[in-house]
Amino acid sequence: MFDTTIAGSLPKPAWLAETGKLWPKWLPAGDELASAKLDATLLWIKLQEDAGLSVIGDGEMSRQHFVHGFLERVAGIDFEHKVEVGIRNDRYKAMVPQVVAPLSLTGRVHEKEARFLRAHTGRRIKFTLPGPMTIVDTVADRHYGDRVQMAFAFAELLNQEARALQADGVDVIQFDEPAFNVYMDDAATWGVQALERAAQGLTCTTAVHICYGYGIQANVDWKKTLGEEWRQYERVFPALAKSSIGQVSLECYHSHVPADLMALLEGKDVMVGVIDVASDEIETPEQVAGTIENALRFVPRQRLIACTNCGLAPMRREVAEAKLRALAAGAKLAG
Repeated sequence: MFDTTIAGSLPKPAWLAETGKLWPKWLPAGDELASAKLDATLLWIKLQEDAGLSVIGDGEMSRQHFVHGFLERVAGIDFEHKVEVGIRNDRYKAMVPQVVAPLSLTGRVHEKEARFLRAHTGRRIKFTLPGPMTIVDTVADRHYGDRVQMAFAFAELLNQEARALQADGVDVIQFDEPAFNVYMDDAATWGVQALERAAQGLTCTTAVHICYGYGIQANVDWKKTLGEEWRQYERVFPALAKSSIGQVSLECYHSHVPADLMALLEGKDVMVGVIDVASDEIETPEQVAGTIENALRFVPRQRLIACTNCGLAPMRREVAEAKLRALAAGAKLAG
């Protein structure tokens, strides 16, 4: 059977946060919120195991957003005076914190969640962090004045936390870089370099997730402008193939990504997205198996991992659960 895993996020239960939103408001507060986050994590650990996944994540239950959850423990960032900026080359607007001083960590970021995850499953675990380029694209810079310099400042902090996560017992550390599909030329040069700085010195498995975004309307509309073939991966995959990163997670099912682009990742494990995160339609095991079998034309069997296209955070919980079951069942069928 092929390894199976999620890209990162899962829907937050209705008793924890607003549902169907990318930046949901927490419903509990204080100590009750801290406990509720871990309760939700435990719920999704169990549901992933029950679905049959082989590599388990925390579902990012303790993070309001996949980028800003990391930034909450970074000094030099002003969350009190958020400003509206265009995200992913003005694809959509969002209220983001401002970088106002030199960056540093105020302490551990995800120690509690990572150790909780490790303590509650015997399976391999994966923990996700935002990549440097994507962080830069999701904040407002009022200090550095240079995207590359700021990206490497974030990469240094990410590396500190990643090394600590490895010590917590994490098997796979994944950096999420959807910005790589937007700023392709920069991604192939300083983006990959900053990513390698974030992963420097790690001996656990390292991964990068590059997708076309959550299943929100702004992303759905953007995809409609990309034509019959989505070739963004073609620009960055050669640079990643030469990098020290061990795994690459990509969007595949219900996309217009030419499957032969996966051949550009020679020598890497490939997390093939076999679950559509922009549709509530539940994939059948046969559809999942078909996507895997198509990818096997370009990826060696021993290097293929079945995954979701992206995170499932804005999705309805019952839909996400069914999709995880389809993911595992389809991988078993293909195996």
